[in-house]
Amino acid sequence: MLQAFQNDIQNIRHREVAKQRALTAENSEAHRRGDDGTKLRTQVIEKESGKHRQSKPKAKDNAAPAAHDPFIDSRPDVFESEKIMTLLVSAKQTDLDAARDLLAGLITSGHGEYVFRMGLQPPHAHLFAGDLSDTSEGWSGVERTEEELNKLRNSITEAVSQIGGKTSVLFETLSGHPRTSLLLRLPPSTVETTAEIRCAVVGNVDSGKSTTLGVLTRGALDDGRGRARVGLFRHKHEFETGRTSSVGMEILGFGTDGAPVLPATANSADPDVIRHEKLGWEQISVQSAKIISFSDLAGHERYLKTTLYGLTSGAPSCVILIVGGNAGLIGMSKEHLAIALALNVPVVVCITKTDMTPPNILRETITQVVKILRSPGCRKQPVFVESLETAVELATAFGKERLCPIFKLSNVTGQGLDFVRTFLNLLPPSDVDVENFDVQLPLEFSITDIWSVPYVGTVVNGIINSGVIKTGEAIMIGPDSNGYYQNTVVRDMQRKRATVKEAIAGQCVSVALKRIPRTSVRKGMVLVHRTEHPPRAVMQFEGQVLILYHNTTLQKNYQAMLHCGAIRQTVRIIGMDHPQGILRTGDRATVQFEFISHPEYIKTGMKLFFREGKTKGLGVITRLL
Repeated sequence: MLQAFQNDIQNIRHREVAKQRALTAENSEAHRRGDDGTKLRTQVIEKESGKHRQSKPKAKDNAAPAAHDPFIDSRPDVFESEKIMTLLVSAKQTDLDAARDLLAGLITSGHGEYVFRMGLQPPHAHLFAGDLSDTSEGWSGVERTEEELNKLRNSITEAVSQIGGKTSVLFETLSGHPRTSLLLRLPPSTVETTAEIRCAVVGNVDSGKSTTLGVLTRGALDDGRGRARVGLFRHKHEFETGRTSSVGMEILGFGTDGAPVLPATANSADPDVIRHEKLGWEQISVQSAKIISFSDLAGHERYLKTTLYGLTSGAPSCVILIVGGNAGLIGMSKEHLAIALALNVPVVVCITKTDMTPPNILRETITQVVKILRSPGCRKQPVFVESLETAVELATAFGKERLCPIFKLSNVTGQGLDFVRTFLNLLPPSDVDVENFDVQLPLEFSITDIWSVPYVGTVVNGIINSGVIKTGEAIMIGPDSNGYYQNTVVRDMQRKRATVKEAIAGQCVSVALKRIPRTSVRKGMVLVHRTEHPPRAVMQFEGQVLILYHNTTLQKNYQAMLHCGAIRQTVRIIGMDHPQGILRTGDRATVQFEFISHPEYIKTGMKLFFREGKTKGLGVITRLL
């Protein structure tokens, strides 16, 4: 039921995005022609809606083979790679030039990077199941000898260097079927174009979330007593209790050569050196070709609303669920997993503390995690990542199938950390998700954090949902408590604390606003282009909802905390289409909501999640009232 409802949410969102794109195209055409474009608006909307309706059966047909093999090969450019290798074997200069051009095309289509595989490639089904052997069925590609692999690697390295990129070896084996996987990557032209992946880190109290992030981002291993996590705390009570209570942000950079950007003292054992000698965000941003942004969310039950806000407002590409090997999937871990599944965000599981957990307890934890992931409520296919090859192949297929990578980690011995870094290094960037972020649409910037900086003024941080924002641009911020917008100007802008002049849809940036007091800004507001007719703020709206859990019945006037993107406000049910006027667990209905405090900027097609106590509901906005 949940999966069917999530598919309906996606279809509703796709239709609304098609309408928005049609209206944007119509406005541009009307502006060019100098008329109102009313007739053109109707034609474009009908045309786009027709395309959407016609595209659905095709998508179903294309996805049909996955029903036979859930690990269907996700590399549609495998023939292009074989063609390149054939050209590289030739000694003709024209063939070498053609191979270089093809490589440049592959890297460009991959948004600045490409994983090039040489030799026979293993079938995903056997590789992910952990029973791969040289006699397994389904090997693909052309068999290569060790000498051929070396020659091809040198030729590819030379060709990529000619176009300004670098080549690094991700995985190589010379036994059985010799094969190699190379990472071809171009350096970003500026910090503005650096690829970014947003990951939300969740898990129960004392599962090892902050320690794992400290080891991944700082490089130094933990001492078994929490030394690695101290650098992540931001508040006094966090130092005193050792527990995270806020949404902490950490970043991990990867260079053009694929190596993590770590401080020079990463291997030091001196805690004072580790604490004081660390790279700043601006240094990491300048040296990196790809940045992983981690949201370290709280694990305690009293901070669940903060954790939920981080999951809904941060637009993460994946959720990293940290499970303590000695405790298992307990407490808030199950709640966090349920929320991630409801929001339809891919999940990665990291089982920590393997060095201190007795083998029998660790086996019980692994059995429990696998059982829960395979349950009807999750329907995930667990894949244990115990080799670099599995990490490489899983990163390219992750998100396309219902795969759930499982890493077994030790922050004291370093077990499994290289697999996690390799996996994260190859994930597709969050800002290239054209389904959720469109550069062609008008500017929409959701505010998730607010600061007041001395000598600068009010600074807001958030994600650009659509459009482009530039320094010095005239914009509007709102809606306020009365539903109005204020005019302002972008004074300055930073991305990962590095100054930028422009940012596009899908990126997370901080914007300094001119002549806007801190007290007039709140989370959930938006920045839009300055126009005569700003977006309408609404108090009431209608949505299709699915009640995930409620112990009794939901009725009219029921109140709950609503999370919709960066918006977090209490809403009241003012109507529903259920014949009895009540809703129970598993019921699906069209419900009318009303904001309790002030109007908000929302759009049809936006996903909503409401919660009160143990009650949870998922939905999508279908109409503004």
